[in-house]
Amino acid sequence: MRFNGKTVLITGGGSGIGAATARKFADHGAQVAIADIDMGAAEAVAATMSGKASAVQVDVTDPASVNAMVQHVVDRFGRLDCAFNNAGIGGAHKTIFELDHDEWRRTIDVNLSSVFHCLKAEAEAMRDRGGAIVNTASVSGIIATPRGTEYCAAKHGVVGLTKSAALDLISHGIRVNAVCPGATDTRLLARAMGNTVLADHLKSMIPIGRIAHPDEIANLVLFLASDEASYVVGQCIAVDGGAIVQ
Repeated sequence: MRFNGKTVLITGGGSGIGAATARKFADHGAQVAIADIDMGAAEAVAATMSGKASAVQVDVTDPASVNAMVQHVVDRFGRLDCAFNNAGIGGAHKTIFELDHDEWRRTIDVNLSSVFHCLKAEAEAMRDRGGAIVNTASVSGIIATPRGTEYCAAKHGVVGLTKSAALDLISHGIRVNAVCPGATDTRLLARAMGNTVLADHLKSMIPIGRIAHPDEIANLVLFLASDEASYVVGQCIAVDGGAIVQ
């Protein structure tokens, strides 16, 4: 029970990687705040938790909403020890010729600017006691993918933000790292996996021969947030079945 007495905040906690991670934190003794723009989804996950849990609605693109989320956690549990900035959306899957300015702006706002808003508010809450923050980047933050202009730009930005924020915050006892998932069995990928030809092609590109289960990403998040990772600072670690080392 390595998170006994600790409070964890997870954005995008209503489904996928966020929900899997929330449940694992609770199983390891944490009090968990599950934040999502879909309050019903957050409440549904909270209802399944084995430990103390609280659902909170948030629009991660709005700094005021993010600040209110963090204040909710502090008011509800008295402290914030760990945060997992996981909320995000998929890309438009268009070439740069096809991508419009609104699609660019939306993806950058949700996948990059939101991480800054959350980091800033969470760091203030952790400033006097220290803590650990994990961001969700992507393998698309390490390599480029075709038809991924805005998504790759946002996720590369999360990698850079993670590294720079890690340097700013470590002197305050706050460790910042990121996970970089590859193809993972979430609703963001569900449409592609429903196409048998596309699903088989995707799996063929992954040396391990399958896509990830959300729990496999969650396992790394828990490690990075734990005291066992006390010397891990500013790292952005791929969890992708070997896809990007080819």
